Amino acid sequence: MPWLFLILAGLFEIGFTTCLKLSENFTQLRWTLGFLASASISFYFLTKATETIPMGTGYAVWTGIGAAGTVIVGMLLFDEPADTWRLVFLVLLIGSIAGLKVVSAH
Repeated sequence: MPWLFLILAGLFEIGFTTCLKLSENFTQLRWTLGFLASASISFYFLTKATETIPMGTGYAVWTGIGAAGTVIVGMLLFDEPADTWRLVFLVLLIGSIAGLKVVSAH
């Protein structure tokens, strides 16, 4: 269950970074509220996950999911480049996240 909490925390991190972009420096109320809600939920699930998962592992996986997901959202929704090197490093990041899960004692 803690890994599920950690995945949810990462997904909500993607949500809050996306809402941050769409809030236009917190001038759009709907997206600002989405940012606040997503950030709160993300931190809640991160806190629940790190009750069992070591803090360093949990934080690294949480930020990794958020970073990888945010890059993907940027490519899909905001026309950010999807060149070969970005994709190579994205795959490496995702591989690192999976590797931390595999070697985690919990």
